[in-house]
Amino acid sequence: MKAKRILALTIASAMAAGLLAGCSGSSSSGSTSTSDTSGATGETTGASGQVYYLNFKPEQDEDWQNLAAIYTEQTGVPVTVVTAAQGQYETQLMSEMAKSDAPTLFQVNGPVGLANWKDYCYDLSGTELYSHLTSDSFALKDGDSVPAIAYVIETYGIIYNKALLEKAGYTAEDITNFETLKQVADDIQARKDELGVKGAFTSAGMDSSSDWRFKTHLANLPIYYEYKADGISSTDAIKGTYLDNYKQIFDLYITDSTCEPTLLASKTANDATAEFVNGEAVFYQNGTWEYNNISSLGDENLGMLPIYIGVEGEENQGLCTGSENFWCVNKNSSEEDIQATIDFLTWVITSDEGRKAMSQDMGFVTPFDTFTGEYAASNPLLEDAEAYIAAGKTPVDWCFSTMPSENWKNGVGSALTAYAAGTGTWDGVVSAFVDGWATEYQLSNG
Repeated sequence: MKAKRILALTIASAMAAGLLAGCSGSSSSGSTSTSDTSGATGETTGASGQVYYLNFKPEQDEDWQNLAAIYTEQTGVPVTVVTAAQGQYETQLMSEMAKSDAPTLFQVNGPVGLANWKDYCYDLSGTELYSHLTSDSFALKDGDSVPAIAYVIETYGIIYNKALLEKAGYTAEDITNFETLKQVADDIQARKDELGVKGAFTSAGMDSSSDWRFKTHLANLPIYYEYKADGISSTDAIKGTYLDNYKQIFDLYITDSTCEPTLLASKTANDATAEFVNGEAVFYQNGTWEYNNISSLGDENLGMLPIYIGVEGEENQGLCTGSENFWCVNKNSSEEDIQATIDFLTWVITSDEGRKAMSQDMGFVTPFDTFTGEYAASNPLLEDAEAYIAAGKTPVDWCFSTMPSENWKNGVGSALTAYAAGTGTWDGVVSAFVDGWATEYQLSNG
């Protein structure tokens, strides 16, 4: 698929520049399932071990459970999939790794995450899995070792309902920067009763199932532009150059909304999804991973816009594209379990069942050369990502891995929540962003 090839080339360039990192998520799950090995039939790999995957992505839990069951049926190899609740992955990983039956397969979100776990990572450089990567840029390296491999490339922005936008008298071509985004959103908000919506934007929920969209994904924009202006790829002390821009897009989200800002502390990811699917809002900040949850609106009604924050030249900005999902095999597992885990991953990216699950059921754009033809993911959100790149727009790098800690994100999230509720000020957000960065960086780096 052309979209995949273009995205792959773009991300490869971004990662080579050292700017790609990541974050994404959805509703919490916390589920566990072990595939039944009784009466297993089909081909066998000869592996005598087992697989235990601690999955990061709640929205794909059911898909992974189904795929694990198919693999066990075919090979007789037990595959356990445990899905961490949203926002609890690192905590659960630390807990599980301390057990005797630790995960054989886990995830890191980029270079910062790898720094915490590289002593647990098996070198994947000699595996068939690694040989199928379309570029070395999709692997995290430690010298000649390959401790982590990305398995999905994702894109996020402002998803919109085309039918509702057109009902309001606009198309995506009318929105090319923050000024025009605000004009359109303000007009929709003023005419919401006439248009039959509750607001221009879905609720910017600050519940833990939803706040990652703003304390991480939206926060990526001012970080990206600061790094770009300063010619850097990380820092021990963020300056906050573009926090006024961060404020104006967040203000737009919480004022031109389906609910009052004071209610956002309890609004969830499911609330925002339901508001969008039910036609109560025109705009919804989220990513390509959300497609299955909103596809009932019809492909003809779905599109995605860049997140504009009012930076000079943003007319040439594309969508935010990257990865925070890197597979790691636990080198402390038994040799049999390590081999069983590598065999499972190889099957996932080469078998018909695995490729269908990844590309069609999960909707992933993957960085492996085995996903071509019918196994190249396609949906209107991915097509918009391709269209912006084809038009010469510059994708926004995922700079999430340079955020100093989860505590930093939580501090920013709490400050945003207080600001929206009127119990805090924007100065509190700035302090959490800038002062909190310096503090957390020092704690994380000694």
